Amino acid sequence: MENDQEDLMEQEEHDGSDNPPSSLKAPSRSTRLNIQRNGASSASVGKSETPLPHPTPAAGDLPLHVEEDYTQSFSLPRIEGIRVGHVQQVSLVPDRTHEMRTISLKPLLFEIPGFLSEEEGRVVVQLAQLKGLMESQTTAPSQGQVESNQPLLTFSTEEVFSLLDLNQDGLLQKQEIVSHSHSRDGTWLNPDNLRQILTGLEVCPTGMLTLEDFRRVYDVSQRPGQQRSGKLRSQFKQRNKHTWLYQGPGSHQVLQTLRTRLITLTRLPSTLVELSEPLQVIRYDHGDFSNAHHDSSPSHSETTCAHTRLAGNTSALTEVSCRYLTMSFYLSSVEEGGETTFPVADNRTYEEQALIQVGVDLTDTRETCDRGNMRIKPTAGTALLWYNHLSDGRGWMGELDEYSLHGDCPVRRGVKWMANSWVNVDPDHQQQARYQRLVAQKHRAKSGMEEHYQPLSHSDLHQDL
Repeated sequence: MENDQEDLMEQEEHDGSDNPPSSLKAPSRSTRLNIQRNGASSASVGKSETPLPHPTPAAGDLPLHVEEDYTQSFSLPRIEGIRVGHVQQVSLVPDRTHEMRTISLKPLLFEIPGFLSEEEGRVVVQLAQLKGLMESQTTAPSQGQVESNQPLLTFSTEEVFSLLDLNQDGLLQKQEIVSHSHSRDGTWLNPDNLRQILTGLEVCPTGMLTLEDFRRVYDVSQRPGQQRSGKLRSQFKQRNKHTWLYQGPGSHQVLQTLRTRLITLTRLPSTLVELSEPLQVIRYDHGDFSNAHHDSSPSHSETTCAHTRLAGNTSALTEVSCRYLTMSFYLSSVEEGGETTFPVADNRTYEEQALIQVGVDLTDTRETCDRGNMRIKPTAGTALLWYNHLSDGRGWMGELDEYSLHGDCPVRRGVKWMANSWVNVDPDHQQQARYQRLVAQKHRAKSGMEEHYQPLSHSDLHQDL
């Protein structure tokens, strides 16, 4: 199985990655559910105007001698928040119900105390320690140092041009820019720089850039304010240790149980969960933090989702994480600090410029954590669930919910252990369907038409934010 995954997609390293899937039975989709859009009216999940993708069958459900029909539609169920403070009873384990409380509508955010037991939390921590944790640190500039959206400040414009000019013919062509953006060893120009350069190239009558043309385009790409949402995406800082835990067949029962509960709670097709990222486990020691950020990314024509890149737009400028929802688990309580903060939760409006006023940066959790709209104290066993995207009104994933901006306050006393589970969905439902079909067909070809189908996961496609 691991060989199949390696052949299907190359390993991607960004703060570390792992392997994943699970063979869980897809939940019944006979129940009609309501879609709640933040700041918009509800829409019913039923027939949609455009066919939505049919998920790859769960383990044992795929007739190997029959080509699967992927034209049947399915929707993305979405739990209704009703109002802040509303409590719903949910059944996640036999002979017990859990209370799920709505704590925000923008973003749609729920808190579930006792989602996992103290023993289950301890097992996850021990598995992470056994696996080994790695540093995920992006440091702030020293005092007086000016930050820039260009990491390698020592490169002259001529040197950058030469590095991009792969065939050294003195002209920059689109394919040379795109090839650079797809490099697996790390891109030294951020997506906004590359986007600006590509835009300048496309408006050039010859479709190529000379060094003089490039100077004009490149200078514009370096000016402050030219980068779209540059503050949140280019200056994100964090300090912690983390690892990734596989949750598929053969993994520890506790890890598979957590995934089963997520599927039960969200009522999402199991395949979407199985093809998503592994469980991320994080340890925050004294002073560790993460600045406010979005777990997912807005959709642009020049980007493609990392998890569906095999079926994606090969000319896309850059790959981004596409995460429909986030589920966070507190594996330990914290004596002081370490809160999860949502700085703009339930604001009337969202404006990125308003996050930085009079020298106060609400994304900097080390300095302004106590000024955010919402802070949630870590309590062992509690889980948080929120949607990173709005609904598109037809039962699929819509625009990024800007209110899902969140971070982790510095730990003042004690140690904070938590885990994150993301469900990856491509906003282009046809792209998601192609990806799932590609995974299924690749495995069928590699398995030699075995009796039992084991679903693959995109595992190695994690891109940390």
